[in-house]
Amino acid sequence: MIKIGLTGGIGSGKSTVSSLLEVLGVPVYEADAESKKLTAASPRIRRRLTEIFGESIYNGAEIDRKRLAARIFTDAEALKQVNAIIHPEVGVHFLAWASRQTADLCVIETAILFESGFNRLVDISVMVYAPEELRIERVMARDGVCSEDVMLRMRNQWPEETKKTHSDYIIYNDGRRALLPQVRALIDVSHSGPRR
Repeated sequence: MIKIGLTGGIGSGKSTVSSLLEVLGVPVYEADAESKKLTAASPRIRRRLTEIFGESIYNGAEIDRKRLAARIFTDAEALKQVNAIIHPEVGVHFLAWASRQTADLCVIETAILFESGFNRLVDISVMVYAPEELRIERVMARDGVCSEDVMLRMRNQWPEETKKTHSDYIIYNDGRRALLPQVRALIDVSHSGPRR
């Protein structure tokens, strides 16, 4: 089983590339969606988060996302603590999920492949790249937010150029190059074996 880590900044088109991979028969683990499920369902995560933030960080079974976001976006140490709790659990969950797949390739899709350390769990790191101005336009249209809000979110992620230098393979989603041939080429390259 060859494991691919798929990343890219907000608005880059990671989800579109993931969808194409799934259509082509490659199973995809969406780390963001799975981390939300784990944050609600894992007694270990709940215990550790309530130790730091108190019981009010949860509304019943669900985490109070607004309250948590308000804390971690203004407190770098709190963000670091939350990541240290959630990321290892997601990593273990992904590896267990990958072990159950029957395809010869699988993908973990995450905006924070390198920041989280998930890149150490995969054989090939892939980045979906789009120019910043195009990403801002996409997110503004998708989420109905202003450019300042998008740029604030972007600042919480690694710069695109840094991600590029750490990636084994780049898919360009710039509106000029077709995605499907690039995704097919990625699958072909991946079948030739891990790069590291």
